[in-house]
Amino acid sequence: MKTTVHTDKAPAAIGPYSQAILVNGFLYTSGQIALNPESGELELDNIESETNRVMQNLQAVLEAVEMDFSHVIKTTIYLSDMAFYAQVNEQYAKYFGEHPPAREAVHVAGLPKGVNVEISCVAFKQP
Repeated sequence: MKTTVHTDKAPAAIGPYSQAILVNGFLYTSGQIALNPESGELELDNIESETNRVMQNLQAVLEAVEMDFSHVIKTTIYLSDMAFYAQVNEQYAKYFGEHPPAREAVHVAGLPKGVNVEISCVAFKQP
């Protein structure tokens, strides 16, 4: 059974998509950017704070279905510039500890609202 996931603790979808979909214990999140869910403003002061806001938004979506980063099995990171790779890695690693998920990081020509990083994930929790 497919369940649409929504939480006010993460930014609302800015297009025709859901924050996440839960199917048979698998959670598929849409990409999160550095939108503050309370103010609706982008947090783009620097790549470190931008990455942390993205990860906090993903965390909120995970928590909406009683999951956390330990349930994440795969992520995709989209970067506006690979020069940010090391700084994003440094912040990203803080959320996963010793057992990070599989992932890829991709340089793209552009991201929504001109942000520098967008991250999506797939998580699993036994139903």
